[in-house]
Amino acid sequence: MGTLSETQKRHLEQKLRSLQARLRNEIREALLASSEERHREIAGMVHDAADDSVADLLTDVNLKGMDRDARELDAVNAALDRLALETLGVCQDCGGDIGFPRLDAQPTASRCIECETRHERQFAHEQGPSL
Repeated sequence: MGTLSETQKRHLEQKLRSLQARLRNEIREALLASSEERHREIAGMVHDAADDSVADLLTDVNLKGMDRDARELDAVNAALDRLALETLGVCQDCGGDIGFPRLDAQPTASRCIECETRHERQFAHEQGPSL
């Protein structure tokens, strides 16, 4: 696992486990909120196209948030797998070290800064349209 000490590994594992618990809770709370009776009542009160649009927007925002949380949870689980395999801190592209300061700031990082920058430039068009 490159240059990570045992203390750094434990620190990163603790951060990842905490993030994992928070994301699971956020997803659970969003799922519970989406099925609450008051949401059905609000949807039943929609009377015109403007109200319908607002209801659609709120639904889309809720779903996007859960999707983002689910993708982030996948990244956390992948980082925990890399930790168990002793590959956390090894760049998936070049095999070089991902320094502890980067992992401390972004514990799910799977690329060194140089490879991540290259990846973001190469695949920037896949993020979709922007305003």
